[in-house]
Amino acid sequence: MLKKAILAVLLTCMLSSCGIYSFSGTSIQPDVKSITINYFEYKALKVNPNLSNELTEAVRNQFRKMTSLEQLDMDGDLEITGEITGYDVKATAITAGDQAAQNRLTITVKVSFVNRKHPEDDFTNKSFSGYSDFDATNSLDAVESTLVTEIIEKLVDDIFNATVAQW
Repeated sequence: MLKKAILAVLLTCMLSSCGIYSFSGTSIQPDVKSITINYFEYKALKVNPNLSNELTEAVRNQFRKMTSLEQLDMDGDLEITGEITGYDVKATAITAGDQAAQNRLTITVKVSFVNRKHPEDDFTNKSFSGYSDFDATNSLDAVESTLVTEIIEKLVDDIFNATVAQW
């Protein structure tokens, strides 16, 4: 019993002493209080008119859910800027008759991250890519919203992890 109590006290001290661990998996320094998440500009050739809004809001929501950072329109301690650079559909599986059996929607974004309190964490134009496959008998229009939702989830996780979880 005494060993368990000592272990619990030591564990508590270790976790609180570093000041940057959280159970959400983030490693945000204690002096970082705010974040600015800029609108993700759309620069891909194939147009998806809602993607910029959906991705920007998904990133903002992730930071709202997973951190206690105050979101500011400008001059946050952290700042994320991004652009959608790719939105492509390509065949991934071909049948014997040279027909596409499966297609893949891929979305690529470039992200820059600024940490005004700890500039050693900054990165510029880091590329993130996510994809989802769909049966070629379906048109992209029929499955696009579902695919985009899946891909955005992956991209948001990757961006979040690269910026504040530093994975």
